[in-house]
Amino acid sequence: MYVLIIIVALIGFSFWALNLPVFGSLPEQERLTKIKTLENYGQGELTNRSLTPTLPEGVTYWDIILGMLKGNKNGRPAKALPFLTPDFSTVEGIKITWFGHSSYLLQIDDIKILVDPVFSSRTSPFSFIGTKNYEGTGFIKAEDFPDLDLILISHDHYDHLDYQSILKLKDKTKHFITSIGVGAHLERWGVAAEKITELAWGEEKEIGGLKFLARTARHFSGRKFKRNQSLWSAFILQTPQHKLYLGGDSGYDSHFKADGEQYGPFDLAILECGQYNVNWPLIHMFPEQTVQAAIDLKAKVLLPVHWGKFTLATHDWNEPIIRAVKKAEEEGFQLTTPMLGEPLILGQSYPSSKWYLD
Repeated sequence: MYVLIIIVALIGFSFWALNLPVFGSLPEQERLTKIKTLENYGQGELTNRSLTPTLPEGVTYWDIILGMLKGNKNGRPAKALPFLTPDFSTVEGIKITWFGHSSYLLQIDDIKILVDPVFSSRTSPFSFIGTKNYEGTGFIKAEDFPDLDLILISHDHYDHLDYQSILKLKDKTKHFITSIGVGAHLERWGVAAEKITELAWGEEKEIGGLKFLARTARHFSGRKFKRNQSLWSAFILQTPQHKLYLGGDSGYDSHFKADGEQYGPFDLAILECGQYNVNWPLIHMFPEQTVQAAIDLKAKVLLPVHWGKFTLATHDWNEPIIRAVKKAEEEGFQLTTPMLGEPLILGQSYPSSKWYLD
């Protein structure tokens, strides 16, 4: 009898926990109706352009669990990472400030665009479990930002869409741009529907003289057990003078070359470079693939992100950037490696120190 009571209590707790706001909401009504009309929707979920099994043949989730349990003594830096205190003053042109992983601020003249803001101390739905950030990466908090014109969110994974950060930023942000379906999370968290633009692949939106075009990515989505109910995207940002490719998360595929042919060249490509593993080779890129993707895009310069703040894979914490720099040098391709908080000025200043080796 007591066992049954405990089981019922645990089931009840699970239902309660999974309905907490941090998990967001699934698309419904008009939003869901539109998703179901997309060409990459079928059998109850959104899909990639290419066949993309979550795990390759011969790999099980048990293999992944064992690898994570084994860990890596070099998976975290031995000391606090260096950083520069961010300068939010306006510049003429485009300034980009990276804060670690996939969070960065684009300042285009006096327009401020924050991408994939994640400023909680752990990458998790809860503050007491999950991957803890590296020492030195807490130099900037969500409440430190000035008023923002836009927040752009590539997809709904916890390392790109952080509940607590959105709560602190939503009232100082004029508008949100994201992949279709993600708006359901934002609305549940108190973002007004009229402040949200959701795009499917191939759709575009112009705001304040800037054009945002959602493009194909090779990844997946989901904050609970039901995956792929909202879309994952890269975004092309076009200003009157420049074109930037904001990659979000994506495994390597032919879409990079296709976008390079159709929309390139790009002044800068910001691409994921980290959290890869042979056990999930199709949904994240290995560093050498990141460089090749930038070449495919016909980008002039590559800024590798998706590393430098927390560990979500089993490689050394700085292996992604070491391998990417080596490949870029072999290819004669320009790659920039700013410290956390160090500004990059498009066409003027591309930091290249090897601070990650100290």
